[in-house]
Amino acid sequence: MTEANVITETKRMFINGEWVESESGKTLKVVSPATGEQVGIVSAGDERDARKAIDAAAEAFKAWSQLTARERSKYLYKLYDLVRENRDELAGIISAEMGKPIREAKGEVLGAADNFMWYAEEAKRVYGETVPSSVPNKRIMVTKHPVGVVAAITPWNFPVNMVARKIAPALAAGCTVVLKPAESTPLSAIRLFELIEQAGFPKGVVNLVIGEPEPIGKEFLENKKVRKIAFTGSTRVGKLLMEGAAKTVKRVSLELGGHAPFIVFEDADLDAAVNGLFESKFRNSGQMCICTNRLYVHESVVEAFTNKLVARIKQVKVGDGRNKDTEIGPLINEQGLNKVLEHIEDARAKGAIVACGGNRLMDGEYAKGFYCEPTVITGVTQDMRIYREETFGPVVPIITFTDEAAVVEAANDTDYGLAAYVYTQNNARCFRMAEMLEYGIVGINDGAPTQTQAPFGGFKESGIGREGGHYAMDEFLETKFVSFGL
Repeated sequence: MTEANVITETKRMFINGEWVESESGKTLKVVSPATGEQVGIVSAGDERDARKAIDAAAEAFKAWSQLTARERSKYLYKLYDLVRENRDELAGIISAEMGKPIREAKGEVLGAADNFMWYAEEAKRVYGETVPSSVPNKRIMVTKHPVGVVAAITPWNFPVNMVARKIAPALAAGCTVVLKPAESTPLSAIRLFELIEQAGFPKGVVNLVIGEPEPIGKEFLENKKVRKIAFTGSTRVGKLLMEGAAKTVKRVSLELGGHAPFIVFEDADLDAAVNGLFESKFRNSGQMCICTNRLYVHESVVEAFTNKLVARIKQVKVGDGRNKDTEIGPLINEQGLNKVLEHIEDARAKGAIVACGGNRLMDGEYAKGFYCEPTVITGVTQDMRIYREETFGPVVPIITFTDEAAVVEAANDTDYGLAAYVYTQNNARCFRMAEMLEYGIVGINDGAPTQTQAPFGGFKESGIGREGGHYAMDEFLETKFVSFGL
């Protein structure tokens, strides 16, 4: 652990352009999942702090929403430059507080910067329209307007990029924001907000509140000044937010859980499929909502594919994400690790075979961290927890199939619909799969299909609304119809 990644002073919240302590005076410790050591301490707020931030955002909205799009863009361009300039420091903080391998963390930061650049440009493309009237003495005009104050709630697995994906389009649209980051990974959000302050955003436009979810979330839901909730997290919490938002008819965009199928057909390029599977499943230690959760492999190639996958996994270096040779880091905490181990043991007890891995790593450098061996399980059946539940860890359950229609039915047989993956060299099948899979994101011969300019979101219980591209702007805009009598 380098001194550059350890923050010794208590970090505060950012409300109305000032760094402030919480009303309660309470603090939260931030602990590295790789080593168990404390890497920071932050001020911990509650509903009182959230209310102050909402009031500041509501006041700031009056002026921010009236700026021209070009003026708002200038702030976002500046922030883009600052995030890129400070990418190594931000990546180090991410790796320290949540365990992500440093190379992946740097990629996350660059992705966050790209969001600020994209929406600096997209701000200038919020178009209205005129509509032909059905009567001669009227004219119809349609305009777009910012929703208002946005309460954004972000998770720990992408603690910078998830923030950027929410606040960048919101700010571009003319909204003001109150952000609550995950309480386990607030340090990277704090550093990002220091850059926001450096970029010169007017006070109250962007506010940061840190603390336990319940009191802050309750204030977000009940405060009438908040006009939209933007959330990434579990489906369970998303449903609670959706229910609470209904009481004041707030708009919501929810990016929730997933249970992604990864289908390998008999004509697939197996080497490409292994590489795609590795990227989809093991990036961020399997802690992504778009991670592969069920691997369907055609029975004619399952042995060859499994051998190639196991060989690839045996080359992997597991360790502290801050070590440059680490490919897979720790799980976020003991609860997350235990869930992964429970899924493995449940599958083993019900007849599955662990082809590699399957254990907690506890010796030497792993002693104080939350590490699980990258694992491959064969002989997986539908009665196993891992077949139905989101594992959120480095475990691949393999299911064999023979029939295209049957595997599509199996892949769609879930309450989730976020991401799906298909490997095949049959062009007609590529189009069939793209059309028949009930998912918001489909990677055809692509294990990493997300890009800033593309829509990100799911079907069914995987969420409502879209992030990315011009689609995200719609989430933060109201449509107004004006009729002119002549």
